[in-house]
Amino acid sequence: MLRRLKWFIAGFNQQKAPKTKADAKLLSLPGGEQQQHQSSAHSRKSMLEAVHEVAIYIHRFHNLDLFQQGWYQIKITMRWEDSDYASSPGTPSRVVQYEAPDLGSDEVLGVWKIDDTDHSFSSQPFRIRYARQDILLSVMISFNLSLGKFKGPITSAVILKFELLYAPVLESGSNMQDSLDASPAAVHEFRIPPKALLGLHSYCPVHFDAFHAVLVDTSVHISLLKGGVHAMKKSSGSNSHSHEEATGEKYDKETQVLLVKAFLTSCASLLQELRNLSKAIGQTVELTGFASQHDETKFLATSTEVGMGTANGSKIPNGTLDFSSDHLYSLSNDELYRLFHSLGDQMHYIWNTFLNFHRANKTKILEHLRNSWAIDRRAEWSIWMVYSKVEMPHQYTGGEIDDSLYHRGKLPALRKITEDPSQAAAMRAELHRRSIAQMRQKGRVLKIAVFVHGFQACSVLYTSCWASSGFTACAESMASDRPKIEFLMSEVNEDKTSEDFRDMGLRLAQEIIAFVKKKMDKASRSGSLKDVKLSFVGHSIGNVIIRTALAESIMEPYHRYLNTYISLSGPHLGYLYSSNSLFNSGLWLLKKLKNTRCIHQLTFTDDIDLENTFFYKLSKVQSQKTLESFKNIILLSSPQDGYVPYHSARIEMCQASSTDYSKKGKLFLEMLNNCLDQIRSPSSAQRTFMRCDVNFDTSLQGRNLNTIIGRAAHIEFLETDIFAKFIMWSFPELFR
Repeated sequence: MLRRLKWFIAGFNQQKAPKTKADAKLLSLPGGEQQQHQSSAHSRKSMLEAVHEVAIYIHRFHNLDLFQQGWYQIKITMRWEDSDYASSPGTPSRVVQYEAPDLGSDEVLGVWKIDDTDHSFSSQPFRIRYARQDILLSVMISFNLSLGKFKGPITSAVILKFELLYAPVLESGSNMQDSLDASPAAVHEFRIPPKALLGLHSYCPVHFDAFHAVLVDTSVHISLLKGGVHAMKKSSGSNSHSHEEATGEKYDKETQVLLVKAFLTSCASLLQELRNLSKAIGQTVELTGFASQHDETKFLATSTEVGMGTANGSKIPNGTLDFSSDHLYSLSNDELYRLFHSLGDQMHYIWNTFLNFHRANKTKILEHLRNSWAIDRRAEWSIWMVYSKVEMPHQYTGGEIDDSLYHRGKLPALRKITEDPSQAAAMRAELHRRSIAQMRQKGRVLKIAVFVHGFQACSVLYTSCWASSGFTACAESMASDRPKIEFLMSEVNEDKTSEDFRDMGLRLAQEIIAFVKKKMDKASRSGSLKDVKLSFVGHSIGNVIIRTALAESIMEPYHRYLNTYISLSGPHLGYLYSSNSLFNSGLWLLKKLKNTRCIHQLTFTDDIDLENTFFYKLSKVQSQKTLESFKNIILLSSPQDGYVPYHSARIEMCQASSTDYSKKGKLFLEMLNNCLDQIRSPSSAQRTFMRCDVNFDTSLQGRNLNTIIGRAAHIEFLETDIFAKFIMWSFPELFR
């Protein structure tokens, strides 16, 4: 290991010692004469070789919520996707440890290693003790992908493979290493397309899976570099010279032209990226040796339209040579050979300049690449989202409605009741005064997200299926170095979701208060606490439990902290109008056979008088305005979901109620108006209210009972998390 470390430290710019007198003579020649001599001697019997260097920078390992404590390690391998290239695997070439790990710490054990058997790199083992733990790795590992005898444009992609290795805490030393090497706990692969092999500089976050919820901050940088040369096989027979002229010369010229053009593309990409990074982070790139003594490269900046400056600030002069295919084919093999080496020398210099620049500015470069990646993801995912802005209907009000209008078979012409202007002005002034006071303070913003599961579900299902891979991964990757989000996966109502909503709501309120107080006390001890942002994510009847908890008097002091509310298919208006006959039959059986209290409340059979039912009171009582304190409200629904009425999840009018002039229709309209009035109520900041329809691809599930009764789509809200990423990347301001 010591010998390998010394070899990496020595670098790759050392000149090989001459093996023969002839070689010594060549090395003693001046640079230009030496290259020309070699060119004349080898150009007609040698072919050029190139190599891709893939540099992978691993910044940190962030544990979101791994289920097991223990020792972990990241293993990286690289291979060609096409089997035709399998003879040239990616091999580790050099490792640079930007910041030495604290070897005395019990969080890190040993050092990184390279395995020559499978051509892999493995980070030093590190110990994970708790959720949302950061392990700073800060290491750059480079792989070489040899092109061998270059025969044309690369057609194969490259597979970059990350493996998460695990060993229990009790193991140590060689036993731990054997356990780590046994089998990976999780795998994440990137596919690098052929075009990107000529130049890539991208942020590539590694997320393994829902059961290994981690974020590895990683960036990948690729360039094409000069390799060696190899001798062409001579043809046998009396016509060997004519055969070489007929076939060998053509093959030699085509491959060399293609390789030179590939170098030009790669050089242009690298120079452009250097310029972009220099401008983005406000740091100057030193290119003192860019203008070499070779005339062939003085026109490089002009041909690639980069225009980088020389050491004295002057532009590289315009050249007279042309890099078009026709002109390159007109050059002799000697000229192409010299041009290849000249470009190769330039690429080595620029690549090493980039690596040094990256090491000096690693954090700023990673942040810039991460921001660019986020913008690209937002643009990429925007095609999957349909936006529409609809004004809130002002004909709905929370006031009383004349029963006589229903008896005459007419719907009332409704108008919005204006609130007392003096009270509204006083409330806005007080909220604005608080916001000004908060701006004057300096301190941490405590962000808390509460997740509440639905009927007969549990927090573990929520964590593994949606929260970890959806909300938390996006939030953490977007928040990055900003204050972290504290997550509460509600557990107090596990195995109790058949009870009264009021009991479940009270338990949730008590659980939230205890959690918030604990986090506020901890934040206050570590420094001044500037503000608290309390957000909720609910699935199915978990949304009803959330609103019931917020209606509890003990929660009133925390209403001023409410920030974002995400409802995943929540029955906010109950099941007063449910068109799914099969599901309704199931609800009837639950009420008859098990006397499930919450089902009676959902179906408005918990009281003979509809005005005394739980749902009606939840929406009507002034002290229980459970929606108006949120700054952002997002209602996710799906027309494929047969478990929750579509209109109930969206809090909107349904067709059946619009023609129902009975007391039932009137009560439904009042509930709807009460909810909409809360959403329309004035606040210190503009409130964002969105209704989002999610259409799941259930074609692979076939036609079964789950799809027929609509259960499949209802569960997909948990098992499919991509729609959560769509929303969070499209509207990042709602989650910051």
